[in-house]
Amino acid sequence: MDIKVVDRRAIGEYLSLYKGVYKDNIYFRDSMSIVLKGILTGKSLICKSSIVKPIIVMESGKVVAACIFAIVDRMKDTLQLTFFEALSNQENAVEKMIDYGRRLAREQGINKILVGLNFHVNYGLGLLADNYNSLQGFGTQYNPPYYIDYFKKYATEEIKLVNYIGKMDKFDSILNHELLNRIEDKYSVRKADFRNIEKDVQIYTDLNNQAFSNHKFYYGRRVEEDVELFKDLRLLLKEENLLILEYEGTPIGFMLWYPDFNQLIKPGEPIGIKTVIKNKFFSHKIKTFKIVELGVLPEFQKKGGVLALFNKCRHLVKDRYEFCESGWVLEDNLDSKGFGLRWADKEYKHYKVFLINL
Repeated sequence: MDIKVVDRRAIGEYLSLYKGVYKDNIYFRDSMSIVLKGILTGKSLICKSSIVKPIIVMESGKVVAACIFAIVDRMKDTLQLTFFEALSNQENAVEKMIDYGRRLAREQGINKILVGLNFHVNYGLGLLADNYNSLQGFGTQYNPPYYIDYFKKYATEEIKLVNYIGKMDKFDSILNHELLNRIEDKYSVRKADFRNIEKDVQIYTDLNNQAFSNHKFYYGRRVEEDVELFKDLRLLLKEENLLILEYEGTPIGFMLWYPDFNQLIKPGEPIGIKTVIKNKFFSHKIKTFKIVELGVLPEFQKKGGVLALFNKCRHLVKDRYEFCESGWVLEDNLDSKGFGLRWADKEYKHYKVFLINL
């Protein structure tokens, strides 16, 4: 069993493993290969500010496991083990990968490895820990159940995350009309202006960096990285999908939401022009929309801004969808969990991040 550092000639081997792991899985949707290719080729902007070392583990000439080790300049104290994929029954390959990571971390003066964060929370956080027989939502992680077992024994700490799903009538129950009247007098919510996308993405980036500065896994984004992210999705997203919350004309919060495009995609089918065409003609078949991100500046939290964003979103989606699904929430974030249970029917999927202290 050998480890091979991935160069341009070996990118295809990495991607072949990625496709092979999910080949016969009817719940998986290939929404991340475009990001993975960008990182493996070094074209993604995040690579310019990171040490990136992709590897594959070979056995008898066959690729059995792969990952990208990464150190991002804004998270220098952590070696990330990202975009992990492996065949089943490959405990030895994972052990070899972890040992390689330990050596790499020590060479860089780092004393911890993080498994489950893909460079930045915007690209993915958490390995799926249950609900493997549910369709993967657009923008969320999916993996076989044995991935959890691979890393559990190495972990110093397991960090748990959860998301929520609810029917739209439950969603409506949080929108107290008397309270909303007061909120609407205080705040305004507008759609993004994609004709000048750089300006509103700058607002989005600034709000992210301020609202989530104390988040366990968040580090500051650069606006050009977020512009790249939005441009990758520009043919699917509409201006209504990014909402800006304002107080006296100043942006103080945002909500990013979008339809679950995965409901239009066949198993194993990547996001592409075919998805765009299907979305244009068959968007009515999508039954779920996702609130991916919601952030309000600390000084305006618990003052009605979140409800103002929810209310605007509700007016925009009208009766297009039956369900609303949230992004992930850290299990120790009691405020967000409490709010999630108010508008949703139940906790939905659970995820885990593994911290390995060296």
